[in-house]
Amino acid sequence: MLRGQSRSLNEAAPSSENSEHEGEEAMRSRHQCPVWGVYLLLVLFPGQWECLSVHFPSEQPLHVILTQTLVLEAQIDLGMGEQVTLVTWERESLGGDSSEKVKVAEFPQKTANPRITTEKQGATLRVTDFRHEDQGVYTITVMEQGNVQSLASKIIQVYEAVHHVSVAINVSHSLLSCGEAWGTDPRFSWLHETGVVTEEVGRVSADGKVLQLFAKPCGHFTCIVSNSLGHSSATYTAEPCERQGSGTMVAVVFLVILLICGGALAFLVWRRRRTYKNRGERLREPYEDQL
Repeated sequence: MLRGQSRSLNEAAPSSENSEHEGEEAMRSRHQCPVWGVYLLLVLFPGQWECLSVHFPSEQPLHVILTQTLVLEAQIDLGMGEQVTLVTWERESLGGDSSEKVKVAEFPQKTANPRITTEKQGATLRVTDFRHEDQGVYTITVMEQGNVQSLASKIIQVYEAVHHVSVAINVSHSLLSCGEAWGTDPRFSWLHETGVVTEEVGRVSADGKVLQLFAKPCGHFTCIVSNSLGHSSATYTAEPCERQGSGTMVAVVFLVILLICGGALAFLVWRRRRTYKNRGERLREPYEDQL
């Protein structure tokens, strides 16, 4: 009897261990379910779990023509339930001296400067009649109801005209290089004499600054640099180009003139002989009648 009872107890022990193990797995699965649920929510609704952020569509500096209007647009992204309470625009000098940082505009408050306004709940800054003192580093700071802030910066510069165009030659490499001082967004083009550079003369680089010559330079090479405010140019003058076929052209012209003169002379001789012949016939007729 004792042996039978001990055997039954030993057989019951593994079943209890299995139940405990299954309980632990159930508890672990219960704890894992919320984690997978959060991941699923993040995948299905990503926009609702984003935090406050602000940025500009492009990180490149923005150039503005004097007296034109600066339109600076920022993109504000809000998380679920967030609301913008304050937007501040500030400007500092291009040298980076923070002591010169000035407040340009605020939203929802109105600015005292009539040239400066905000739009789209402060996300867009508009400055009319742009001036030199308006250039600098502009920073937008966005605050939501929980006093969480996010900021972004953008460099604003004056759009400069093209200045001091120059052309230099590298004789050893047969290159003509065109340079310009400080114009904004310069565009380069080349002329040989009065026409566009042909493939027989040379090839222009992708940026237009360099002209690779395929033969010994001759004549006038002009580099034209332009942007939205106008253009300027510089010319490199080499030895005069030899005009091919100039001797043949002279010979052809001379032959044409000779033919014209010969034809005119032959016509005059023919006309004169005909006149004399008619006059002789008129003089003979009365004399023959008398005979």
